[in-house]
This record gives sequence, structure tokens and C-alpha cells, in this order.
Amino acid sequence: MRLTRLTLQDFRNYQGADIRPCPGVTVFYGDNAQGKTNILEAIYLCCTGRSHRTPRDKELIRWDAEFARVELQVERLGGTREIEIIIPQKERKTVKVSGNPIARSGELMGHINGVLFSPEDLRMVKDGPAERRRFVDMELSQIRPSYYYALQRYNRALVQRNRLLREIALRPALRDTLEAWDEQLARHGAEIIEHRRRFIRRLSRAALQNHLAISGGKERLEVVYKTSLALSESPQETFEILRQGLCAAREQDIRRQTTSLGPHRDDLTLLLGGVDVRAFGSQGQQRTAALSLKLSELEVMHEETGEWPILMLDDVMSELDPQRRRHLLTRFEPIQVLVSCTDMSDLAGAQVGAAYRIQSGTSTLSPAGLSLP
Repeated sequence: MRLTRLTLQDFRNYQGADIRPCPGVTVFYGDNAQGKTNILEAIYLCCTGRSHRTPRDKELIRWDAEFARVELQVERLGGTREIEIIIPQKERKTVKVSGNPIARSGELMGHINGVLFSPEDLRMVKDGPAERRRFVDMELSQIRPSYYYALQRYNRALVQRNRLLREIALRPALRDTLEAWDEQLARHGAEIIEHRRRFIRRLSRAALQNHLAISGGKERLEVVYKTSLALSESPQETFEILRQGLCAAREQDIRRQTTSLGPHRDDLTLLLGGVDVRAFGSQGQQRTAALSLKLSELEVMHEETGEWPILMLDDVMSELDPQRRRHLLTRFEPIQVLVSCTDMSDLAGAQVGAAYRIQSGTSTLSPAGLSLP
């Protein structure tokens, strides 16, 4: 998979930009707060339909502009794909795939696959379960649109069940209607759990090998799917386990007015030598675990789709020590990589095909074929 062209109009601080990345490593460099991250954000928007920085689309529109437009072209094994996203000030955003408007956001998933690694990804290791669930959900949605739709159905059922739990306090006769929502929640939840179980199993195998390589064989990283349910290889058994669990938890859920059981409570546990990295790992160990997960995400996507996704590195090279930086640089060869940085020396040892200097929302192409010692 190769991104060949990115066009921006009134997106963030860009009045206009036309960027044509090279097949290998393309660098966006310049001082802080000039718009480097905005370029990667626009690409990620075309991969997932949403920004990784804000849930509010209107924030992506340049100040005083009427709308923002992002157009992206990518070459895949099956041919060229084009994505166009328009975000108006007063209406809903529109998305087109190869010129055809899509009716549902899930129809965008899988056309362009990308992995973004930024300093904020340390939150995936350091923060609570919501960050790790978000990581799993976004990556699975890209490679399996069926997961994205199952997640939407589950979340709608969860909202309805929680609303009903609150109403039962005022109207106890509604208690009998919980069974129907338990059935829906269990059916969609079992599908989500099955997708996650298989994905995390593959992610854990890749993360183990990546972490051994980065740490020089000193540390073994284990990624464990943590759920309150007894996991089963059979989706039907998982459905029954979840349905019975929801039934058993009804009285507790009515008292607390929230659903206490299901994949919305799942988590990933990251273990180094059997010890939880989040609770006991050093900052260096946490950073290495995050890097291992991102590299493993690349490999799982490649296994699933037969193509390497686009790798976006947002100002992370300066955060890594020389050993981790070298390991990351060795992974560049088969992958198109887009890097943002303030100092080109952070890429020492990389073969850079194109470099854009970013200044106040404008991009200037520097001489290509830079070899950094």
C-alpha cells in the first residue's frame, strides 16, 4: 500500500497543500506548532473517518473558513483508491470513496490502512482500560469492517439497556423488558469478544518477538486479554456465558443503574516477566512496550490484508533512545513511512526519499534522496 498524493484545503492551519510522498521514508520537519502533526492527522482521518486528537470534526476547519477538505490517493494491490472528506461548518461531513458517496462510516474502513505512533500512545500503557480498548477497536475496525458494525450495534444496545436501568427505578414494571436487551447485548458482545480474542492472540505473538528484539533478548512481553467472562473458543458458548452473566447481574445493575458486565469492561494486561508494566514498569519499559505493540500492529495488519499499512511516526524519534531508534529504523524497508520531527538528525541512519519543510501551515519540498549518517 502506498500513499501517492495528499491534498488539503482549509484543514487546520493549512489554506492549501499538495503533498506527494515517496514510496519509502518521507519526512515533515520544522519547528513546533507549524502544522506537521496536522498532515498525519489528515491521513489518519482518511483511514478511520475520525481524528486521533479530537472527537469534534469542526475543530479541523481552518479559522474563518466555511469547510475543510482532505483528498487522498493510495495505490493498493487491487488498484487505486481515492478518499475525499469534506467537513462543513453547519452540516454533517461527507465522505466519498473513489468518487462514490458512502452512507455509513463503516464503508470507509479497510480502503486505507494506517498505523500512527505518537508520544500520546504512552497513554495506552499508562492510563486506564479505555485507552487500550480504543487501541484494539480502531485497529480491528480498519481490518475487519464487520467488527466496526458489531461494535456500533453493541454500543447502541448498551445505551438502551443503561437507559432502561435508570427508568426501572421510577417504573419497576419495566424490569421484565430487560431480558430482550440482555439477548441483544449478549449476541453482539459475543461477536466482539471473538474478534478481540483472535486479534489479541496474534498481537501477543508478534509483540513477544518485537520486544525481545528491542530489548536485546532481555525482556519478554506478554499481551493478555482481560475480561470478566470465561473465554470460549465457541462464539455460541460465549453468547450463553454473557447472557447468563447479564441475567445474574440484573439486581446489581438496577441498583447501580449501569451495565457491569460485557466487552465495554474489557482490558489488555501487558506483562514483562509476569509483572504488570502499567503498575511497575519504568518509563523506558513502558515506552518500549508501546513501541512493540505498534510494530506488532503493523505485522497483524500485513497478515490480515496481504499489504503493509502506511506507518506514521509523529515526533516520536526524539523520545526513543538510540537502541530503540535503530530497531525502528530497520523496519522501514518494506513499508511507506511518514515521519514528523523537529530535527532531521533524529533520523540518523535512515534513507530519506523526500523531505518537506513545514512552516506556518505551508510545505516546501527539499531535495530528495537524503542519506543521514
